[in-house]
Amino acid sequence: MKIVDVVCAPGRTGFFFDDQKAIKSGAKSDGAAYIGQPVTSGFKSIRQAGESISVMLVLEDGQIAWGDCAAVQYSGAGGRDPLFLAEDFIPVIDKYIKPALVGKEADSFRELTKMMEAIEVDGKRLHTAIRYGVSQAILDAVAKSSKRLMSEVVADEYGTTVSEKPIPIFTQSGDNRYENADKMILKGAAILPHALINNVETKLGRDGSKLKEYVCWLRDRILKLRTDESYNPIFHIDVYGTIGQAFGDENYTAMADYLAELEEAAKPFHLRIEGPMDAGEREKQMLCLKGLREEVDRRGINVELVADEWCNTLEDVIYFCDNKAGHMAQIKTPDLGGINNTIEAVLYCKEHGFGAYQGGTCNETDPARYV
Repeated sequence: MKIVDVVCAPGRTGFFFDDQKAIKSGAKSDGAAYIGQPVTSGFKSIRQAGESISVMLVLEDGQIAWGDCAAVQYSGAGGRDPLFLAEDFIPVIDKYIKPALVGKEADSFRELTKMMEAIEVDGKRLHTAIRYGVSQAILDAVAKSSKRLMSEVVADEYGTTVSEKPIPIFTQSGDNRYENADKMILKGAAILPHALINNVETKLGRDGSKLKEYVCWLRDRILKLRTDESYNPIFHIDVYGTIGQAFGDENYTAMADYLAELEEAAKPFHLRIEGPMDAGEREKQMLCLKGLREEVDRRGINVELVADEWCNTLEDVIYFCDNKAGHMAQIKTPDLGGINNTIEAVLYCKEHGFGAYQGGTCNETDPARYV
């Protein structure tokens, strides 16, 4: 079944674009906004409305396949593509994607996304958000044209199977990390709470005491509220590099000492720490995570380290995996561009004994999150 048209429409995402550099530098919140001037290129304010582009592929039988181009909350940060604004990128889709897809048979997700990934503008690949949304629409088109579920298309083309068991879901509290943690516990969330620890002074504590107090509270809260002793969720906390800010990005001994304290505070629950440091560039970040993992493993500290900052693309995931930089990677679906790359990244990590979880962003839309 052929694709006969490509239609685009601007939209809003589920959250905001936030200037991560400005926030980590101490920008103060003011209700839902932040006070101060943005630092990252393209931002007009520290927090601004998240933008999306809906891409609709019209099939020759009248069915419409849909995908949403969306970038992460911290668009433009940590080695990512520039801030994603709809008015800048709809013309790119119309000029480069539309003529490439119109007239093509919607019969192979892998082949169509391979063609899309090869498109370059001024010697650069298309923005990750474009490749993300267009690949969703392609997957939906192939599924609709063959009367299969999207998961069945992926399983058929990559030689996997559709899981018959629920996939554990990692829940995100945002700044309301106490009340929302209660909701997660009451609903039996398997992995929680994220906690959004993105500031040393207000959330981690200069000596790490504020996060440690929170971990103790979370542990006690689960023990109090759970109705079944078999409920043992994983503690997964994203610290946005603040542990490195507090103790030193390359001070592996001090960071490991602190992680040992957090491990003890979390018991009997297993602890993961995402993004313990942000070294400012890809190679240094890999080396810092590798060094911290070696120290943690040598001392038998049972805390998993999750690669996040500077581990954005498929190539980055392979690089961190091959160098054992951390214990697992957050495969940030929007950051990898086409969801074909997310599939390849998960398969690569599993084949090489490196943990992986498929992350999205609070800044997505319902169709993007569904895919």
